[in-house]
Amino acid sequence: MSPGSSHRVVMIVDSGSNPFEMGVATELFGLDRPELGDRPWYSFTLAAPGPVTMHNGFFTLAGVPGLEVVDTADTVIVPNRPDPEVRPPDRVLEAVRAAWLRGARLVSFCTGAFTLGYAGVLDGRSATTHWRWTELFRSLFPQVTLVPEVLYVADGPVFTAAGSAAALDLGVHLIRLDHGAEVANTVSRRLVFAAHRDGGQRQFVKQPVPAVPDTSLTPLLDWARERLDEPLTVGGLAARAALSPATLHRRFQQEVGTTPLAWLTAARVDLACTLLERGETRLDVVARRSGLGSPSNLRAQVRRRTGLSPSEYRARFGA
Repeated sequence: MSPGSSHRVVMIVDSGSNPFEMGVATELFGLDRPELGDRPWYSFTLAAPGPVTMHNGFFTLAGVPGLEVVDTADTVIVPNRPDPEVRPPDRVLEAVRAAWLRGARLVSFCTGAFTLGYAGVLDGRSATTHWRWTELFRSLFPQVTLVPEVLYVADGPVFTAAGSAAALDLGVHLIRLDHGAEVANTVSRRLVFAAHRDGGQRQFVKQPVPAVPDTSLTPLLDWARERLDEPLTVGGLAARAALSPATLHRRFQQEVGTTPLAWLTAARVDLACTLLERGETRLDVVARRSGLGSPSNLRAQVRRRTGLSPSEYRARFGA
């Protein structure tokens, strides 16, 4: 996003679209965010090809603008359906293709990946969708590389989320790309939602619920976040939690969806990005305070996560 401009987000809804995901998009992109100060937030609107009935006819939407508003959108969130084997209306696919050809960012939630597939914009790209529909997706779109075990996939300007709740993960990720880590974390706190769920959707596929739930890892994660500048190790985390390293790994996979080391690295990069946003220019200081050790490791980890060097990140997202 360029300073002084408002990024235009348009969400296309159609009969059968999921109202929860419409609410997610409205919450993330449609509400004012005082935490930004004077920086512009998104301009958000819905668009529809005609009258919209949602949630199996439970309610209808009236007064929704037509598809012409898609023509000026910077980001287009495409519609999904409860019956993804049904091809969306041609006028919806034409609007999505036109947005793609002029360089708009395309986003799908859950079965919205099928809309992108029918529009032909996923050919040769990677994408994800809800685990329930993976085999159908592969059969319909063999030219797309499906990544079923993740919460969302970013492939160039095309972003796909695995399910309804994963729409929050992807939405926060887009805010992080547009406004930086500190704003994204602030939005997440207001939503009482984790800024990062680095795990995949495989953790949600028909796993038995334990009769006696395990004690949450939250106290351990909070303890570690306060000590990221210290030489934390997986063994040290396991000892703190009074667990064996193998049990800690298993608990992390179950509760967080990633490994202890991957979580620790992500938390440190988040802290480094926050320090850069607040104006710290000394890379050795950022590396030391975030626990990343050296400026060279800081550069590598920040670029790997954000696609930017530390100086580029500070220039884009600094106060």
